[in-house]
Amino acid sequence: MRVAFLGLGIMGRPMASNLAKAGHELTVWNRTPGKTVEGARVAGSPAEAARDAEVIWLCVSDTKAVENILFDPQGVEEALASGQIILDSSTIAPSATRRFAERVAARGVQYVDAPVTGSKIAAEAGTLIFIVGGEENAIEKLKPLFAATGKKIFRMGETGKGEAAKLVMNLQIALIYEGFAEALTLATKLGVDAETLMPLIEASMVRSGVVEYKAPFVLKRDFSANFPLRLMRKDIRLALEAAKEVRVKLPGLETVEEIYDMATEDGHADLDYAATLTLLEKWAGVEVKGASAA
Repeated sequence: MRVAFLGLGIMGRPMASNLAKAGHELTVWNRTPGKTVEGARVAGSPAEAARDAEVIWLCVSDTKAVENILFDPQGVEEALASGQIILDSSTIAPSATRRFAERVAARGVQYVDAPVTGSKIAAEAGTLIFIVGGEENAIEKLKPLFAATGKKIFRMGETGKGEAAKLVMNLQIALIYEGFAEALTLATKLGVDAETLMPLIEASMVRSGVVEYKAPFVLKRDFSANFPLRLMRKDIRLALEAAKEVRVKLPGLETVEEIYDMATEDGHADLDYAATLTLLEKWAGVEVKGASAA
């Protein structure tokens, strides 16, 4: 399949690499020049990349970036032709996704939103989970691309519903991790060792995928970015904005947003979102660590 892949960031580059390895005819473009993918042609603009592609796949950081790539001069819109599919794996505002889809539909182009859940490690391994919104016939055509880069597809409904579901997923991840981080901080302050606490967590109803995944990194004091704090902060804000649009109150998430704001001020934006723990530790005057970090 002829694919234009736009955005070679922390998730996009390994996804594009897996497409090339699977034998798809790949053209890539990145906002910051210099990034390449083995087996792919490099385009000079989004329009050049999109010309003659069957699928135009975006994976960039925010709503404005998607809008610019699609509609700025030399953007994708200039090269659109009827029958193409735009596939967006960025995490952006659902309302913006619907607007973008309506605009390109006038050119006979289908729009599928397919944000992912999974870390940089999952992107490299080709085991991402796609959370998809769009018409079923378009999604069917995209299945070979999803198979090359992920392990599961969940269709949430029409275009925009994939983004909506991704935001509520990250809402839960942020809240669950915050509870875990606060529990570890209080336990440490009360003299309960984190290594001693973990088997209890794992044996009880407190156990979760978030805790299971993050605990080994936390106990090793490894806050290198699998999913950067700045991107989780962006997604928290998107969820709060979407909630405001539909008049839903999210008091827990509003509080967690403040933690992310302060962690950003402390210089942790490019660390993993698990680094919010360090802010709690600073306030408590303790440090959570496992035996391997002692």
